[in-house]
Amino acid sequence: MISIMSHWRDIFEGAPTRTVAQGACLFRREDPVRTMYLVRSGSIALERPLRDGTALTLHVATGGMALAEASVFATTYHCDAVARSEAEVAFLPRATFRRALRACPDAALSLIETHAHEVQAQRARIEILRLRRVSDRLEAWLDLHGAPAPGEWIRVADQIGVSPPALYRELARRRS
Repeated sequence: MISIMSHWRDIFEGAPTRTVAQGACLFRREDPVRTMYLVRSGSIALERPLRDGTALTLHVATGGMALAEASVFATTYHCDAVARSEAEVAFLPRATFRRALRACPDAALSLIETHAHEVQAQRARIEILRLRRVSDRLEAWLDLHGAPAPGEWIRVADQIGVSPPALYRELARRRS
């Protein structure tokens, strides 16, 4: 398997899977990192619990995405992994994942490339979130991504850091 892989996701070929129920926690902040995960379906959020009882969402991994891939270099997780919907995840021991990356430089480069695209997307999101007005945030998001598919406006609200009602008010204003 290792000698023919060219993409980091290939490392998970044949890996066992488990189902994580909506609201369940896959791992908690400060748990030791022993496992690497690939989300096969559903969505899992990486959340940092705050002192006031709320959680800061750092990332949401969906089908085909690695979950907490930076943990390959950590000893403990830096956040909680909470299923936003029922999710299926493939899992491998971290040592196995690291050996596969060492054995196949193309897979390692593929992981770096995937991470680079995610870093670019997060930097763009940070810049959008720095804008004060909903109209400016929406305009910046649309410039980067274009119009969302039908039924996806609620996802846009989440990505630009506004409530769905605030986004819908802005959309109504633009229509009039």
